[in-house]
Amino acid sequence: MPYLKPYLIAGLQVSCMAYASAATAQSLPLPDKGRLLATGGVIQLEGAGGGGLTPWATITGYGSEDSYGVNAHITQVSTQDYRLQTAGVAVGIADKLEMSLSSQKFTGSLAPLDKLELQQDIVGIKLKVAGDLVTDQDNWQPQVAIGAMYKRNHAVKGLEALGITSVKQLGAVGDSGVDYYLSATKLILDQSLLINGTLRLSKANQMGLLGFGGDKRNHYQLLPEVSVGYLINRKLVAGLEYRSKPQNLAVDNEKAYYDAFLAWFPSKAVSLTLAYAHLGDITVFNPKNQRGWYLSLQIGN
Repeated sequence: MPYLKPYLIAGLQVSCMAYASAATAQSLPLPDKGRLLATGGVIQLEGAGGGGLTPWATITGYGSEDSYGVNAHITQVSTQDYRLQTAGVAVGIADKLEMSLSSQKFTGSLAPLDKLELQQDIVGIKLKVAGDLVTDQDNWQPQVAIGAMYKRNHAVKGLEALGITSVKQLGAVGDSGVDYYLSATKLILDQSLLINGTLRLSKANQMGLLGFGGDKRNHYQLLPEVSVGYLINRKLVAGLEYRSKPQNLAVDNEKAYYDAFLAWFPSKAVSLTLAYAHLGDITVFNPKNQRGWYLSLQIGN
């Protein structure tokens, strides 16, 4: 029955693939969740582990140096005139390496930008290079990490009547770019205090949602970011954040971001962050300081 031969071969291939997948699943250990509650931080607006506005030197998830952690998040920020939605996934490996993938969607609600829609995708990587958040309690050494975020902007929607379909038509030099950063995070358990400082090299306008570089300037700038958190108890953290911004575009008098946040960690499987954020001016078309609520849900291990 030679006509059965292709089907037999195909069946054998499928069986082998199924067996290999099962063997791989059995050999891959489950995450050990070996780190202390809240030490992975939450997920910030661009998908990296840390605070809400700025990345920290922490590695996302609760996997120890012999394991890994994976999580997913969804975040929404709503101001008077705009809404920003972010969703993504992140993985932390051996408490050393973090990789993330996220997508941002920014929409307007007030004329003339009530139909505006901007989107960008972000791929991130972070590597811990020194220190340990928990074990370095008897010295000054912070945990230190370096990271990068590649960002790719989609076409501008909602401004077709004005002939605008690209961020380049708003003055941006490019629609993609890379942010580089160095973060140092110190946890002082005796004082229930966490302090983070980040230095970011960036040309991104409004995190990249309005492109990269501009008609005013087109070079990398060194931008400081600061976070301070107080551990009210082992499940609740309150704090403040500040993030400086560039001013590359004539149409956007970009201002610093800052917020006050409260992060709740009921378990290692879920966290919820609530913040009140101040995002400054977004464009000259709606020239008012944008303020509003930030809500983020993270689930994982």
